[in-house]
Amino acid sequence: MEYDREEPRLPAPRGPLSAAVKDYLLGTGALPGPAEAAGAPVYGDDLQLALYLCYELHYRGFAGVAPQREWDPDLLRVRAALEHHFLSALREDVPVHDSVDDAVAELLVEPVDGTGVSHFLRDEGELWQLREYAAQRSLYHLKEADPHAWVLPRLSGRAKAAMAAVEFDEYGGGRPDRVHARLFADLMTDLGLDTAYGRYLDAASAEALVTVNMMSLFGLHRALRGALVGHFAAVEITSSPGSRRLAEAMRRTGAGPAAEHFYDEHVEADAVHEQVVRQEVIAGLLESEPHLAPDIVFGIDATVFVEDRFADRLLADWRAGRSSLRTPVTSAPTHTS
Repeated sequence: MEYDREEPRLPAPRGPLSAAVKDYLLGTGALPGPAEAAGAPVYGDDLQLALYLCYELHYRGFAGVAPQREWDPDLLRVRAALEHHFLSALREDVPVHDSVDDAVAELLVEPVDGTGVSHFLRDEGELWQLREYAAQRSLYHLKEADPHAWVLPRLSGRAKAAMAAVEFDEYGGGRPDRVHARLFADLMTDLGLDTAYGRYLDAASAEALVTVNMMSLFGLHRALRGALVGHFAAVEITSSPGSRRLAEAMRRTGAGPAAEHFYDEHVEADAVHEQVVRQEVIAGLLESEPHLAPDIVFGIDATVFVEDRFADRLLADWRAGRSSLRTPVTSAPTHTS
């Protein structure tokens, strides 16, 4: 069964910024001013949702929103103010390595006694926590690889060819049943989750929105192509060991064969992708545009920064025995064996 292709509905606002952007998209209100955007907590629910609404117009849009809003000049001015606030905070808050080699080397080191989300889910996670994790990750995985595809016309030579090869795998190698977004929808079905695109936007935390918004920020700006390559490298290099732990978590909890398969697929595929990204995409980009080295480092380290924030939020909630979601996921899992 094909996963849902309908435009998602607009989410509930989380403050005055996101309320104003939503109203404007529907043609029922005015946009906020740049000063309002600059004054909102940068990693908070309101600003991140407002930015997410702006970015989503470049993916599938929203039900009831005119396609022309994608390039609305007034909305783009507000988005630019939100982006400036967000990017400035990242540049100030993210500790960066001295070189690409140093940043990559740290990603390659697996901690002996890991304390991350994948370790928690493998060792002690319960099915409800796996479902919450999948619901929040669905904001990206149901459009997996799409933000990275924007970098292709901005690369050349070795980097472009290698990036296209990895993206081809992400999109199933020409087979629609192997597209990674489709595989994640199948995982969600095993976990009793709704596979509709954008279904869990209302439930997702601000920390989850930050991880997706940063990809869109890097992808939509040619000037940030180095940062997007850095982000892609960080994801691919760390994916295989983390996916192995998540596959074990799915097996231990009896989540279902499709849930196991999604992560098993990433163990194998991303082990290969990691080599291609390091040896061809990054090396090729540095060969043609060596001045982008600091941007690649920033992209790597910013990815670690926002993913750590998301992990800290999840683990703090789960260890306190509470849900990590803003709204509950109440449906029962469909796979019980």
